[in-house]
Amino acid sequence: MSSGRAPRRAHRRMIAAVAALCALSATALAPRAAADTPTYSETHRPRFHYTPQKNWMNDPNGLVHYKGEYHLFYQYNPNGNSWGDMSWGHAVSKDLVHWKELPLALPHDDKEMVFSGSAVVDRDNTTGFGTRKNPAMVAVYTSFYKSTGVQAQSLAYSTDRGRTWTKYRGNPVIDIGSKDFRDPKVQWYEPTKSWLMTVSMSAEHKVRFYSSKNLKDWTLQSEFGPAGATGGVWECPDLFPLAVDGDKKKTKWVLVVNLNPGGIAGGSAAQYFIGDFDGKKFTAEDKGTYTPPRGTVVQDFESTDFGTWTPAGTAFGPGPSAGALDGQLPVGGVEGKGLANSFHGGDAATGTLTSPPFTVDSPYLNFKIGGGRHPHREGTVLERGPVPEGTVIGDFEGGTYGDWTRTGDAFGTAPAIGTLPNQQQVTGWLGDGLANSYLNGDSTTGTLTSPEFTIDKDYIDFLVGGGAHPSGRADSTAVELVVDGKVVRSATGQDTEALNWAAWDVRDLAGQKARIRIVDDNTGGWGHINVDHIVLSDTRARPVSDETSVSLIVDGKIVTSVTGADSETLDWASFDLRPYAGKKARIQIADLNTGGWGHVLADRFTTADAPAKSVLQRADWADYGKDYYAAVSWEDAPGGKRYMIGWMDNWDYAGAVPTSPWRGAQSVPREMALRTVDGRIRLVSKPVEALRSLRGDEPATASRVTVENTSEPLIGPAAEGEALDIEASFALKDADRFGLKVRTGAGGEETVIGYDATTEELYVDRTRSGAVDFHSTFPGVQRAPLKAEKGKVKLRILVDRSSVEVFGGHGEAVITDQIFPGPESRGVRVFAENGSVKLDRASVWHLGSYRD
Repeated sequence: MSSGRAPRRAHRRMIAAVAALCALSATALAPRAAADTPTYSETHRPRFHYTPQKNWMNDPNGLVHYKGEYHLFYQYNPNGNSWGDMSWGHAVSKDLVHWKELPLALPHDDKEMVFSGSAVVDRDNTTGFGTRKNPAMVAVYTSFYKSTGVQAQSLAYSTDRGRTWTKYRGNPVIDIGSKDFRDPKVQWYEPTKSWLMTVSMSAEHKVRFYSSKNLKDWTLQSEFGPAGATGGVWECPDLFPLAVDGDKKKTKWVLVVNLNPGGIAGGSAAQYFIGDFDGKKFTAEDKGTYTPPRGTVVQDFESTDFGTWTPAGTAFGPGPSAGALDGQLPVGGVEGKGLANSFHGGDAATGTLTSPPFTVDSPYLNFKIGGGRHPHREGTVLERGPVPEGTVIGDFEGGTYGDWTRTGDAFGTAPAIGTLPNQQQVTGWLGDGLANSYLNGDSTTGTLTSPEFTIDKDYIDFLVGGGAHPSGRADSTAVELVVDGKVVRSATGQDTEALNWAAWDVRDLAGQKARIRIVDDNTGGWGHINVDHIVLSDTRARPVSDETSVSLIVDGKIVTSVTGADSETLDWASFDLRPYAGKKARIQIADLNTGGWGHVLADRFTTADAPAKSVLQRADWADYGKDYYAAVSWEDAPGGKRYMIGWMDNWDYAGAVPTSPWRGAQSVPREMALRTVDGRIRLVSKPVEALRSLRGDEPATASRVTVENTSEPLIGPAAEGEALDIEASFALKDADRFGLKVRTGAGGEETVIGYDATTEELYVDRTRSGAVDFHSTFPGVQRAPLKAEKGKVKLRILVDRSSVEVFGGHGEAVITDQIFPGPESRGVRVFAENGSVKLDRASVWHLGSYRD
């Protein structure tokens, strides 16, 4: 499960320092759920993805089919819409599409939280909890013991179809004294007439297999791992057999291991392994060793100095390092003996290392990178510039708040003079004082409101840090600009104590009266905010970068960049140089971060004719999007079908998504299969067939349309909507990129679902999909490898109020992403770039609600 979430958040807080690239919004904010807003009609509430009526939800749990009902249990906080008090919520469905929410199933108590697990029907009454005539439904879950942090496996049972539950008095049934032992997936293994448990040793990147005759007494059989992607903890494992290409005589086993962070798109993801299982041991198919493409080495850091490369700052030292430096964890993945290592002076040091200019004359630049996961951000600068001049609204100097009005107790009676007790070190403020709501910890709340002022300059600049909890929610930590009683701009920190510049363009508000309101309504992790030096100015302040990155600079501009994965093991990365052929370029290795993992490692820069692939790119993924995690499957589904569902979110920003009074949604259930694609067996998926029952009577259609270098409406108003099921087929011509844009609207709002013919990749671009700035890792482009079949690319696209799920080809390339567009953004457009494409056919159905 995503268990241990509170401890992990604390760990992140100790090791991560993400730049305060603040959550700025010049568009309409997601409103707080007003008391008179009907339930399920709120902004961003999905129509056909399951959400609880209110409060926080994450991992799906206890997936089992019994007496005509599919049971969906899930991690649930009965007391709020942020993570905490983990319990099992419950919903049931007869078709995996229409869901009914039931009362809380397994509540937390004073001793334990109820973390993730599974459920089975004990038909032979091996436990004695029921009878053969009325077998018990047994939940096998992870107990998180609050007093010790130990995670152990426990039982609960129900004899009334999961409506009421009793915890087993003999709990726990497996306890190895570990704080990272969780998420049991249990099934009946017929060949040995016994129960099989697949459970995660999360920090060790291992999966354990246990067997039992009665669900109470368990015997360890074997372990699997580490293998594949190991950049984060392993959670929520699942093991099941599937026929290959529908041939029941050829069966393989699939081991799903969810990973956080370190996923293919960053943060959380679901990877899988294909292999064999003999009742005791899982053996993954051998993919062989990886050899990167051959090429010409342009820098291998094997000399005693950097040669023609220019260092700046102190982070990289006088020359290449031979492995780890003082105080650094062991460094792996080095090619040869030397590498560029910015850990000189620890994480606090900063600097850059820049190559001389060169003419781009090769298709790809391959290299190895490691270190911190702090990507380059557009609009940032390398160094903090001069303080913007203008009219100071609040600088929090002089030991008093002056005319500012306080409520609550979070901000105290006077400005803070820096770091408060038990707070991590606060940096980046100006002068002697700042507004810091960490007084007495995260549990305090309150507001701080400025006197009224007239907007008579172009920008409002300010420094902000602290929690990433956007305005418009019941638990926000935000700076708000209030005009006529309405919040028209807002910003948050990014879960870091370092203050960084933010700026609002307020030219459209010239002459209006306004106030600044600093809000701390959050009592959970990162439930505070730091603010300083708010100034009306004609100069826009630019935030300082906190990247640990390798970038390609062309014509003085960073055109592409990669970062580490919070790992001291270097891995391959690649830049596609083809768009810059013949141009002058430089390579820049940058360490601009002074917090946890505030360093970068780089080695073996090589020009080549083909791209190198990272461990993540070589791993197998059930979904390539940012928002498909904790994926597990149903047991006992009719007809031997294997259906899977995932939590449609990412731990990078799950606590910051702009929804209320609920937070968290589940993906559409998917039917899983194994299919041979390009000579290799792949796990493929498609939406469950019953989803078609939500379609309207007749689709809007288009066929045989050639699109060239343009973006135009698809079909017209009949195809517009906020809940759509789209099937489209394109015939390749000469366009570099083509596809559909959904949820398009005013101000360029759009979610781009495209195919890149130059790289043979499906992609989703949500950088302009609506509210994207509530967290720095949310905007971006997700990609999945997909080859055209007989010159055609087929897509199935599910569009909901706050998500897109894209199935490419036969379901071997799937991308699931949340989006938060304005409700008025309902358009659908077809596009082609740098050439033309033929839209063979497109059908668009409007979808109803799972509650209908």
